[in-house]
Amino acid sequence: MTGNLIEIFSSAQGEGPYIGRRQIFVRFEGCNLKCRYCDTAHAVGSHPFCTVETLRPEEPERSVATPVSVETAAQSIQDLLDAVPHHSVSFTGGEPLLHADFIAAVAERVSARIFLETNGTLVDELKKILSHVDIVSMDVKPPSAAGETLWARHRAFLETAAVKDVYVKLVATADLKEEELSETCQMIADVRADIPLILQPVTPQGGCVPPKSTALLEMQARALRVLRDVRLIPQAHSMMGIR
Repeated sequence: MTGNLIEIFSSAQGEGPYIGRRQIFVRFEGCNLKCRYCDTAHAVGSHPFCTVETLRPEEPERSVATPVSVETAAQSIQDLLDAVPHHSVSFTGGEPLLHADFIAAVAERVSARIFLETNGTLVDELKKILSHVDIVSMDVKPPSAAGETLWARHRAFLETAAVKDVYVKLVATADLKEEELSETCQMIADVRADIPLILQPVTPQGGCVPPKSTALLEMQARALRVLRDVRLIPQAHSMMGIR
């Protein structure tokens, strides 16, 4: 079994409630959505090599031909885990759940918690690997960002993910509609009102700009009338100059 990987590296989580936690990131090619603010070049076949960080001064990184085998990915992850204590291994993308079988096979071979960063639309694939996953970072993609309506798929996904440590992240753009925020909040409340909602002001990309600070605070105030835990957290890795 192989996976189309872009990179494997060690860094600090730059988003959401686990911000600042040391993680190993395993980034996949491919996504089932085309969001306006996407900041990853993840087209399938666009990366003939996967960059693997080693944390060794004599060879900081190496290139591995893609697709990458389960064994090579697992060993690369375990080498980083052995070098530095990490909070978890984050499978990200693109959309990692397009590679569910690969993730399950790798997870069985590494000694770490598994952190899944996902667009929250592929519930059948989530069910395949749920027993391997410890933390789910679920994005909500409103029509103003995704260009399509995904509420039913998001709801089914969150209902399944709710048995895990899960939080929902909504990227806030100046185009985010009041009804999109309301739909997000109601969906979370219907599943479990204590699931955290992270409102993340967009990092300008693809013509998307963040709301003004007053609008962000009003979004949080509206969400807090429905949910117990609503946080405003921007992307921090760009501020720190890390990937």
